[in-house]
Order: sequence, then structure tokens, then C-alpha cells
Amino acid sequence: MQSIPRRTFIGAAAAFAVFPAFGPDAWAQARDRLVLGMSLEPPVLDPNKNAAAAIREITYQNIFESLARIDRTGAIVPGLAESWTISPDGLVYTFKLRQGVKFHDGETLDASVVKFAIDRLFAADSTVPAKSLYTDIASVDTVDPSTVKITLKTPNSYLLYNIALCDAAIQHPKSASTNDKHPIGTGAFLFKERKEGDSITLVKAPTYRDAASIKLNTVIFKVVKDPSAQVSALLAGDVDTFPGFQAPELVERLKKDPRFAVVVGTTGGEVILATNNGKKPFDNLKVRQAMAHAINRAELIDAESGFGIPIGSHFAPHSKAYIDLTQTYPLDIAKGKALLAEAGYPNGFEASLKLPPVGYAQRAGEVLANQLGKIGIKVAITQLQWPQWLSEVFKERNYDLTIVAHTEANDIDRYARDGYYWNYNSPEFKAKWREVVAATDFARRDELLKDCQRIIARDAVNGYLYQLAKIGVWKKELVGMWENSPTTATDLTGVSWKG
Repeated sequence: MQSIPRRTFIGAAAAFAVFPAFGPDAWAQARDRLVLGMSLEPPVLDPNKNAAAAIREITYQNIFESLARIDRTGAIVPGLAESWTISPDGLVYTFKLRQGVKFHDGETLDASVVKFAIDRLFAADSTVPAKSLYTDIASVDTVDPSTVKITLKTPNSYLLYNIALCDAAIQHPKSASTNDKHPIGTGAFLFKERKEGDSITLVKAPTYRDAASIKLNTVIFKVVKDPSAQVSALLAGDVDTFPGFQAPELVERLKKDPRFAVVVGTTGGEVILATNNGKKPFDNLKVRQAMAHAINRAELIDAESGFGIPIGSHFAPHSKAYIDLTQTYPLDIAKGKALLAEAGYPNGFEASLKLPPVGYAQRAGEVLANQLGKIGIKVAITQLQWPQWLSEVFKERNYDLTIVAHTEANDIDRYARDGYYWNYNSPEFKAKWREVVAATDFARRDELLKDCQRIIARDAVNGYLYQLAKIGVWKKELVGMWENSPTTATDLTGVSWKG
């Protein structure tokens, strides 16, 4: 498989050779039209069918909406529900739906549709990737056509947040089965066409309840996997923006170009050396500790041209409950070798590192292979395309090591999930997580979250590397793009061109 290497700037002249079919007078000129570049192509377009972040980047708020939504500041605000109330015991959430909401095919939103959509998330036979987020729900009831009541088995302080995610998008029973290929939602944009391997086009939805507020008529998500080609596409005018630019070494070059705004923000993406805890020798704590002592985060962040914040656990540094655990296992090659010997591997061992086709993983892979080699772990790198990675690593758990950014906020809950691809099974962590979700006092919840961070850092479940930066590049005339990424989304409902 072809890797995505670090490359130097190839110049604007090459841009037209890379994209001969459309030049600066084509896609990106109309003021009601926007072309966005993205690095990964979504395998499907239904978040209930696949965990890929690229699905959510396209569909959240644009095609699909949830009862609540996460705004650009990370706040939970009304979505398809205009308001809600919570019972004093924290067990009953009552949502009042907006009136007059239509799906793109003309179907009406009402309480029965919401019940259908939410019931699917936690049903016994549910296969939605985020099912575990909704298993505390006991029942969903229709109070009247515009009122829905969700009753929990036990209090869950994350219920509103989980209901606001793209995973809880409200889908209609008539179209749910085909949303993977032809998504139909209630959002501001409707799906027009997909050109496999090339682009996905959305157009303004005439059914949207506030269509006058939407300034874009056509939105094209253009797949450009190669980081250098991303620069070429920007310089040629073929693409108006890369909300998640994948060539950090070229950021300074773009900052000097007066046509572009380059905005570096935060994400919920923890970049980790994901480790198969259920497979020898990685089921041995001393082996994982040895690996942790070999990790040099400064080198890894340098490979990202300085973009990234070191982390020592699976938690975002900008979060209120974050604690710095980067010194749990400080860089110490001698200690790493000694721990491997204690674990029964005085001469080290061989391991495979399966990499997805994203720039940060490609860059970190070579660095980490060298770092682990210093304590005797001989790493063989295998390149995977994204569908392969999702199948072999995420679904089948057929791997030793991989590198990936977990981009959803508050995703430390994954360490409590049975059967998750790390194969980590800690009764201690699961018990602590139950305390977290049951906590109605948020100060108490923050302290419990700190305990959760300490447990997985101590267990060296994964190699905790750095928090992924959000590097956004867009034409200066474009306004309303999100600077930060509090959730996986490219929300275009507030985006427009100046003038």
C-alpha cells in the first residue's frame, strides 16, 4: 500500500497537473458554492452503520440532526428538540419537539419517528457502533405527537451529550434502511450524489425549517488524500477550504499566502499507539510499561511540525477534568529494556504496526518504530487503506499495534466497553466509570474522571502520544468555519462568503 510521506512544497504549477479536470474557473468560484477538501472518504453515509469519523464530518448537522446538538463552543444546545426537562431523580428526560420539521423526502418529524430512531440505538439486536452509550435507556415513550419521554435505568450524567451526537441522529423508518447510500435527514442540506473515490455533493434543502438562513446552495466534499495534493488544490483554487489540513510541515508556507486564513485550534482527538491488550505479549503489563518508557513525545510532536500537546492518558488537555500524566512512565530506555527482560523478553520481540492512510499516523509510525526498536521491539509496518483498517483492526481486532486519533470528545468511556478493539477488560475501570455517569454533581464527576485517567495511564493500556491539533485552512472571504472541533463535524449551517 502506498504511504503518505512527509513532502516538501511542490509548487502551484503542479496543481493543474494534479487536478486537470477542474481549474480555478470551475468549482470554487460561485459565492453560493463551497468545495471542501477532506483526507478520508467515508465508507458509508449512515453513522449508525459505521464508526468512521468521515461520516460524521459530512453528515452531522448538514444532513442529519439529533434532539440536541453540540455547537462550535462545545455547548449542548437545542436541536430537533426545542427544549427539555429532567426529573429530580435524573431518570426521566422529556423532550419537546420543534413544530413543522420535515425530512428531505417530505416526511414529517413527530414523536413516533423519534421513538423509532432512539429505540434502534439500544435494542438487543442493535449493531450501531456507539450502542454502549445508550444502554442505560430503559424506554422511549411518546407522550403526544410533539413530546418524547426517555426513561433511564440509572442516572447518566452524559445522557444529553450522547443524545446530541451524530450517532443519535433522528432517522425516519421509511428511509433508515437506505441511509448508508442515500441519506435522508432533516438538516439544512440534502444528499445529491456521490462519485466513489472522488466527491460527495450536497445541496440546500428546500424542506429545511429555516432555509432562508442557509447561504450556501451547493457543497462539494472533495476527497484529496495526499497532503501535498491538498496544498496544490488550495493554490489552484480547486478547493476553498481544508477544515482538517493534513500537511503540518506546509502550514508556514500557507500562512504567507494572503489569500488564506490558517487557523490552528483544538480537537477531541487523542493520538494513541493503540495496543491489543488481549494478545501476547501485550497482555503483559510489564511489556506495555516498557513500551511506555520508550515513547518520546517530543520527537513525535516534532514530526507534526510542533502541532500537538503531549498527553499521558486518554483525555483532552483543554478539558476541565484533565490531569497531566505524561510522567507516569517517563522516557527511560534502560528501564524499558529491564521491564522487557522481567517480562521474559530479554532479547525483545517482533511486532506488527498496521497504519491507516492518514498523515499523522504515517509520520508517527516511522518515529515510533525507531523508538520501540531502542528497547528491542522490532516493528514491521503494514500500510492499510481505511476500509481495511476498519475491518482488520477495529472490527476483527486482528493486529498488534496501530496508530489512530480518537476524535470524539469524552471518549474515555471506550475503556469500559466490552469487546472494544483494545481488548482491555478492567473491572476497576468499569466500576469507576459507572460512578462517573451516575454523578449528578459535576465537581464530583471531574474528580472521578481524573481517577479514570490515572487507571488507564497506570495500566499503560495504550501508548498516549499527543492531542491532535485542528489545522484549518480556508479562503479569507469564507466566514463561519469552526476554529475548534468540539465534536466530529463540519457544520456548514452558519458558513457563507463575504459579500
